[in-house]
Amino acid sequence: MKDRDRLVALAAEARKHSHAPYSNFAVGAAILASSGRIYTGCNVENASYGLTVCAERVAVFKAVSEGEREFEAIAVVTENGATPCGACRQVLMEFGDDIQVIVADAAGRQRTFALTELLPEGFTPDHLP
Repeated sequence: MKDRDRLVALAAEARKHSHAPYSNFAVGAAILASSGRIYTGCNVENASYGLTVCAERVAVFKAVSEGEREFEAIAVVTENGATPCGACRQVLMEFGDDIQVIVADAAGRQRTFALTELLPEGFTPDHLP
């Protein structure tokens, strides 16, 4: 994928804006829409922990709020290269099971997964009547 390094760099930059005073676990994300536009996000924690929003969902919601509905890939950068949480995986699944998930750590090491590897048998709109 030609935009891989750019996505990872933008996710790393977005990570710098993280608001993570409770977990100290900064996350940045950058999602590539099929239109070619890239949207970024960072995690935003809250003293009421349940109101915290993950970087991946911030990026997806920004893109959707701008009219995007199809995505090719998302890059996620954390200190240790953690993969997206289950909620973020499910939000991504809403927009297609063929999204590539690029995970990178602060040292730049990268791994790539198909979304279906991270969320096999995910719940999709096709499951609804």
